[in-house]
Amino acid sequence: VGLHKHGFWRPKPLLDTSGFTLSFNSRHRENHQDSQALWKHEAVQKHLETLSKEYQQVTHLLNADSLNDFEQRTLRRRCADLSPIAAAFQEIKEAEREVQELEAMCADLDSRDEKQLLDLALEEKETLDKKMNMLCRKLFQLLVPKEKYDGSPVILEVTAGRTTGGDICQQFTKEMFEMYQNYADYKRWTFDIVNYTPAEIGGLHHAAAHISGENVYQHLKYEGGTHRVQRIPETGMSARMQRIHTGTMSVIVLPQPEEVDVKVDPKDLRIDTFRARGAGGQHVNKTDSAVRIVHLPTGLAVECQQERSQQMNKEMALRTLRAKLYQQITEKQLSQEQSARKLQLGTRAQSERIRTYNFTQDRVTDHRISYDARNIKEILNGKEALDKLINRLLEVSEIEAVTQYLENLQALEGGGC
Repeated sequence: VGLHKHGFWRPKPLLDTSGFTLSFNSRHRENHQDSQALWKHEAVQKHLETLSKEYQQVTHLLNADSLNDFEQRTLRRRCADLSPIAAAFQEIKEAEREVQELEAMCADLDSRDEKQLLDLALEEKETLDKKMNMLCRKLFQLLVPKEKYDGSPVILEVTAGRTTGGDICQQFTKEMFEMYQNYADYKRWTFDIVNYTPAEIGGLHHAAAHISGENVYQHLKYEGGTHRVQRIPETGMSARMQRIHTGTMSVIVLPQPEEVDVKVDPKDLRIDTFRARGAGGQHVNKTDSAVRIVHLPTGLAVECQQERSQQMNKEMALRTLRAKLYQQITEKQLSQEQSARKLQLGTRAQSERIRTYNFTQDRVTDHRISYDARNIKEILNGKEALDKLINRLLEVSEIEAVTQYLENLQALEGGGC
C-alpha cells in the first residue's frame, strides 16, 4: 500500500458487492448468524487490520510536504473513505476489551455474598453485548455499499392467491396491505393508494400503493415474494369443524427512482377509462375517472383509480408502468451478471414462499433466515414487531454480503491473483 512510483495511490479495496446476490435459503452460514460472530472471523479481523494500517499510512502521508495537488486530492478521498471505518474498528476493539474485563470479573464473583454484584455484572455484560452487536452492524454497513435504490420510494403491490378455502386469501391480503400501511405510518412514510380492488365478501383481490420516505426500498425490498397463511376460517363448515386451511398472497416491491429513465412510445400504449370500484368517495361509480394502461409490446397492464381526476390517475399509472418496465430491464441485467446464483430476493421471485403466518400456533416464520416470531397480531399491526423482523433480515443480508466478499477474496488469493 502506498504511493505508486508514478505518484498514483493504489489502495486496498473496500468491500465491492456489485456482483453479489443474497442467498438466504439453502446456504445460510451457521457460524455467521449474527454480526458479532462474523466480527470474530479471522479473515474479517485481518481485512480490517489492513484497512486500519492503511488509514494510518494515508494520514501520515498527508502531512508530507512533497505531495503535489493530485496526490493530495487522491489521498484525501481515500482518507475520507477509511476514517469512519478505522474509527468504528477502534470503537469495537475498546468495547471488546470492556467485555473481556467484565467476563474476568464475573469469573471471580461466585460466592453467595457477591451474588448481587454478579447479577449487576451480568446485566452490564448483556448491555455491552447489545452495544457490540450494534457497533458491528454499523461497521459492516460502512464496509458494504448501499444498494443503488435503497433510498428510493417504491410501488408495493399485493395480490390474493387461490385456495379451496374460499375467502381466506382475500382476507389475508387485506390484512397484509393494512400491515404495510401501518408500517409506513410507523416509519413516518407517505402511503398513497394507487389501486384497490376489494373482494365481494370483505377481503381484497389486489391493491397497489406508492410509498415514499427515508430508505423505503431498503426496508421493504425483502418483503417481495409469496406469503402463506394457515388458519381456521371464521365462517362456514371449516370453522365449525375446526379445519385448518392454507392460502397464499404475493407481494411485489418495485423501487421507483425519482427519475426512471425508461422511454415509452405513446404508440405502444392502449389507454382505457372506466368507472372506479370500491371505497373512494362519492365520485366512485359516477365518472369514468379510473385509468388502465396496457403496454402492447410486453403485455404489462397497470390501473389507477384512486384519484378523482382522470388525468391524475393517468399520470400515476404511467409512473407505475415505467417502474415495472424498468424492473424488467434490471432483472434481465441481474440474471446475466449473476447467473451463478439462483436469484430469489434480488428479483422478488414469486415462486417460493418466503414467510408463513400460522394463526393456530400464533407464529410467524421467515423461511429464509429461520426466524420465528410469536403473536401474529403484533406483526400484522405493522409496528415494532414487524420492524424487528425486517431489521433482522437486513442484518443477515449485511452478514451475507461481507461473507460473500471474503469468500471471493480468499478464492482470488488462493488462485494467486
